Amino acid sequence: MKKKKRNLITLVALLQIFCLLDVYSQITSPLAHFGFEIGKDYHLTNYTQTEAYFLQLAKESDRIVTQNLGLTEEGRNQYMLIVSSAENLEKMEHYQEISRNLALADLADVAAQRLAEEGKAVVWIDGGLHSTETVGTHQLIETIYQMVSRDDDEVKRILNEVIILFVHANPDGHEIVGDWYMQEPVATKRKMGKLPVMYHKYIGHDNNRDFFMFNMAESRNMAKPLFIDWIPQIVYNHHQSAPAGTVVVGPPYRDPFNYVYDPILVTSLDAVGAAMHTRLNVEDKPGYGQRGASRYSTWWNGGLRTSVYFHNMIGILTEIVGGPNPSSIPLYLNRILPNGDSPNPIHPQQWNFRKSIDYSVTLNMAVLNYAARNKRDLLYNIYKMGSNSIRKGKEPNLLMRPGQISFMREVSKNKADNKIAEKWFAELNNDPERKDPVAYIIPADQTDMGTAVKFLNKLILAGVTVEKVNEDFACEEKTVSAGSYVVRLAQAFRPHILDMFEPQDHPNDFEYKGGPPIPPYDAAGWTLAYVMGVKFDRVKSPISSSKTTILVRGQQIENEGMTIPKGKYMVFTTKANDNYKLINKLLKKGIIVQRDKKGNFYVENTVRNREVIQSEKSIAYHVNIVSKLPIDCRRLDSLRIALWDNYGGTMKSGWMRWLLEDFGFDFEVIYNPDIDRGNLKDQYDVIIFPGGGIARSLKKSGVDVPEPDQRAGDLNKRLGNFTADISLPSVTEFVHQGGKIIMIGESSNLAKHLGIHSENPLIKNVDGKKKPLSKEEFYIPGSIMNLKVNTIAAETSGLEDRVDIYFDNSPIFRFNDDGVDNKITPLLLFDSEHSLKSGWALGQHYLNNTVAAYSASMGRGRLFVFGPEIVFRAQAHSTFRLVFNQLY
Repeated sequence: MKKKKRNLITLVALLQIFCLLDVYSQITSPLAHFGFEIGKDYHLTNYTQTEAYFLQLAKESDRIVTQNLGLTEEGRNQYMLIVSSAENLEKMEHYQEISRNLALADLADVAAQRLAEEGKAVVWIDGGLHSTETVGTHQLIETIYQMVSRDDDEVKRILNEVIILFVHANPDGHEIVGDWYMQEPVATKRKMGKLPVMYHKYIGHDNNRDFFMFNMAESRNMAKPLFIDWIPQIVYNHHQSAPAGTVVVGPPYRDPFNYVYDPILVTSLDAVGAAMHTRLNVEDKPGYGQRGASRYSTWWNGGLRTSVYFHNMIGILTEIVGGPNPSSIPLYLNRILPNGDSPNPIHPQQWNFRKSIDYSVTLNMAVLNYAARNKRDLLYNIYKMGSNSIRKGKEPNLLMRPGQISFMREVSKNKADNKIAEKWFAELNNDPERKDPVAYIIPADQTDMGTAVKFLNKLILAGVTVEKVNEDFACEEKTVSAGSYVVRLAQAFRPHILDMFEPQDHPNDFEYKGGPPIPPYDAAGWTLAYVMGVKFDRVKSPISSSKTTILVRGQQIENEGMTIPKGKYMVFTTKANDNYKLINKLLKKGIIVQRDKKGNFYVENTVRNREVIQSEKSIAYHVNIVSKLPIDCRRLDSLRIALWDNYGGTMKSGWMRWLLEDFGFDFEVIYNPDIDRGNLKDQYDVIIFPGGGIARSLKKSGVDVPEPDQRAGDLNKRLGNFTADISLPSVTEFVHQGGKIIMIGESSNLAKHLGIHSENPLIKNVDGKKKPLSKEEFYIPGSIMNLKVNTIAAETSGLEDRVDIYFDNSPIFRFNDDGVDNKITPLLLFDSEHSLKSGWALGQHYLNNTVAAYSASMGRGRLFVFGPEIVFRAQAHSTFRLVFNQLY
């Protein structure tokens, strides 16, 4: 009888196994769907195929829930696939709430510990952000397939303990790259080559530089699950390629790490990195590099991987070799010997696409396995980091910065005796002025409140809680008026709030003592409130919650509009950015607009005009009333605007294109062949060169001519260089006939070619010869500087006496007597030896008494030359008007 019972149990178990096998045999494989295995040499998918595959898997598996995050910039659906056990997915909203509540940390420790036991770890894995980095896109497909088709113990454990958010980061680019590559019918002849367009509609590679600004649709789509809905504990962002002599680089990363976030984050990065690295070694997959093996640090905010650090999430970046075309791992002698950065170096060998996919899947499994085994700690630790932030934000808190430490070193005359430094440290601790505030107030009475609200909406997209003042109250000898906004620091994302309001103080970082500086991964300083020109007050005293209303978390602030008083004429100042957007709307509707020499816009205050203006609900215009027009008013006309770009697209031109579209300017994108055809003044009034593309030394036509690619078709018409013998004379004729040219950044080289003579201030005399300053003497990577403004000039209309600008080793100018012939008008000037506002600046005293921007007359036309990045990544709202003023 017992034997029969055992046989029956065995039979039932076998039937269950066969049933499971039958279920998972119904999961469509990549081979069956795409017609080739993921990672097959010379083969890439596109997004149309991949989207269909994702939806097919969701039909076949109860381990997937699909969520359409929204439309991309080109109108495609951007999906997130939520993968876990069927049981977890049935309670998905419950586990989402646990993850969110623990991250926001607004609960008692006992409750947090209980939820950490009950909840599931949440891990984000994305792919395809940079679309030519094809491993990232394809590992995503392969990993999703394995997680829904495998039924081994490890996968079951992961699915039971982890909820995975698989996110396609750039559908548009996937389509472009996949189609471009697969056009060639003969597989072995396929090649990547230079794309004729960027793999993002506007900004190409910079789509990974938009994760505190959220200008792009894809960034906003991903912000919601990242910072509002789920707040995962681990975010894994796949990239390529790895440095020579490695297969992949990843965590832990090199210093500096940013001092504003929690130390738990740094040690957690080490732990996850160790799990990834160890698993590769166990599976005999050498070639992982960490820390000094790559240039990646944890200082910067703004990338998909780095922005999450400021939200207490463990951000993982890996850069891996490989692609559809077979390649090789070269001999790199500096990496052959094992060391702490590369304990298991790889030897030279041939490499194919599938190896990169296998490495990526291994790394994903290492992260997921770590999350499954440590889910309780991950959930509790993100709570603990958020709780620490709330505690610190409740009262003024001293946050040590590199500058303070440098100061204490300087005042300590005897380096062996710390008593003087200890005295200063004690004074720092007791000085409330040196401590971070408990809140920031954004006053409602600032002229450009529309831009201030845009800034607040960026914070809201990043998960920050914002409050609106509902009645006037006194605060630190000021009156805070109703309609102002409050951002308290006693919230879980305090590091991000500090990072958006306070200056970054990048530590000195050199290859060796006295050696050259090590470039930061992206920027050294980026304080958003500064470059957006937002007025705010730092508050050290508690603010009563009875005076404010907490806005709905994640919900954008809508423009409330202004009541237009009675009076003859409406005046729209250039001090409010959205006034430009409104004026462009009015001009397109045929409404007469006039402008005075100061730059202000005037519109007759008729019933129809008021109706048109007040119907523009999304535009935060600022209006005043006058009884008569100034005598210097002239009717305003739109100019015919051309925006320069190059074959393949440039990010700076793409950012400018997005900005002009956003503010309603009509324009045409032109390329070097369009310039070479001449007669530019017959077609355009102003040409914008937004950065790059104009070399210091121009070559003649026919030299280094790019080869056409038959796959590009009509886009080959954009091929060509800006040349000395054809392009330059065409542009010279355009200016002399009355055209305007706007040059930004390195495009300022064109001014020199057009005959504007300026001295290079960054030189020194060595033995009677002029030599450029070394990087040890002068180096300012991506930082914010404070400049003096020539407010008399019409070109700077709307700016105050001083302005914060983004400066990235940008061109600067000093004029000799030759400049007088061109009637040079300085617009922005360095007038201090200490212009740094946020970031890192070596030798900034060399900038004193130099010109950062100027205008110049030439023939009947005019040049506008801006050395700094005045529209940098569409972040620098405070200097947008330096472009806009020249476009009428």
